[in-house]
Amino acid sequence: MSVSHDTIIQIEIDDSGKLHIKPEYEKFIMIYRTATEVHWNTENNTLYSPTPRDRTYLEWFEQIIKVVKEECSCDLYITEQTEWINIPNQLKKEIAKAQQWP
Repeated sequence: MSVSHDTIIQIEIDDSGKLHIKPEYEKFIMIYRTATEVHWNTENNTLYSPTPRDRTYLEWFEQIIKVVKEECSCDLYITEQTEWINIPNQLKKEIAKAQQWP
């Protein structure tokens, strides 16, 4: 099975504390079926996690990326154009490091 690739155009922590990841093109409407607590917001076209309880935001970011790759055969990655909203600088650095991005 071939793996598709898509850029992450936005990463946001919303007012309720959920981490949202917005792919540029791909839609993951059925992601809830994976039973991994990763969901799709059809209004904003974002993947999102629950508000962190036992996982950090970095762990949720990694979980979302992993579930999309394993269950949907798509690699998501950040670029210089990725927009960061309400993401602390330290978390941005951790995400960039996890993605092996400069």
